[in-house]
Amino acid sequence: MSIRRAATTIGALSLGLVVLTACDKPTAMATVTVGSKTVQAEAADKCYSGGKKLPQAAFLACLQGTPKHHITVPVGDQVRIGVDPSIAKKGWLIASGTTLVTPEPLKDKTYWSVDSEQLFNTQDQQTGGTTTAKQVTLNIVESADTSGESSFRVIQINLIRGQ
Repeated sequence: MSIRRAATTIGALSLGLVVLTACDKPTAMATVTVGSKTVQAEAADKCYSGGKKLPQAAFLACLQGTPKHHITVPVGDQVRIGVDPSIAKKGWLIASGTTLVTPEPLKDKTYWSVDSEQLFNTQDQQTGGTTTAKQVTLNIVESADTSGESSFRVIQINLIRGQ
């Protein structure tokens, strides 16, 4: 092998290694499907701290953030939610805004389905009347408990009530 060919080979290998080190590992995603429409989202940078627990202040701020992704939900449709197996391993919760939809973490389950009425309807504690929202923030929280103290990420999707 000539010196020129050896130098070219070493240069190509070096360039390949540089390109590989520049790649980010993909983050875990959540998928929401309504009818035949699907949207995927990942946690915003401030709502995921590399596998460490989120500080309580960051967790609360993430729950009240503005989602980047949205999907329209016709009245009466099922909202199907899927998460990456790495999220399911620790456990995850579903919240409509800040109201829990799942009573306990869904551990080792990568899929959950919920009726849209459960997400859009809220009951007034004082009057007992029901209010229907035009849109809600679906919060998918990677968490080992319902207190918010063991939360690792928050993924948000805006659900818009359709006709």
